[in-house]
Amino acid sequence: MIIMLVWKNTHMMTIRHIEPREAFLAKTLIYRVAQRVFQDPRPLEESMAYYEARGTLNDMDELQETYFEKDGIFLVLTDEDQIIGTGAIRKIDAEICELKRLWLLFEYHGKGLGYRMVQELFGFARGKGYQRVRLETDRDHQNRAYDFYKRLGFYEIPPYSDANEVAMEIFL
Repeated sequence: MIIMLVWKNTHMMTIRHIEPREAFLAKTLIYRVAQRVFQDPRPLEESMAYYEARGTLNDMDELQETYFEKDGIFLVLTDEDQIIGTGAIRKIDAEICELKRLWLLFEYHGKGLGYRMVQELFGFARGKGYQRVRLETDRDHQNRAYDFYKRLGFYEIPPYSDANEVAMEIFL
């Protein structure tokens, strides 16, 4: 699956499956954005080492096993072959999946690209027969993301994992 998007007649944006060799690049993008979102003052490399030691993005080390082999998907959004965003769906059970790793470089916010990524992920989820999509987010630090999810129709639900975050859900 490759979805081509043209932005301002000059940029060719693409939403496509991640390739295994791109996992590190995708993780680096997530850490870059998270560093800004969570106002981490450390240099990027130091911040990445800290979170890698804690296994923060371990699911991305085994993309095939974590996502593709378990009725999930991991997509990247590229601008001229540079990864600028990520998004994934991971199976919780036969009817419920989880929206994971939805990150976009700040300079691309407000252009409808996150919305396009979510629509692709929702289309995949519907095709797999999922009826609900859940997610977890940090309302304090990720308030833009929280507001985005609310606009999409997500509503808060009781926590469904050990994460100390706000849990949300939407019916497909």
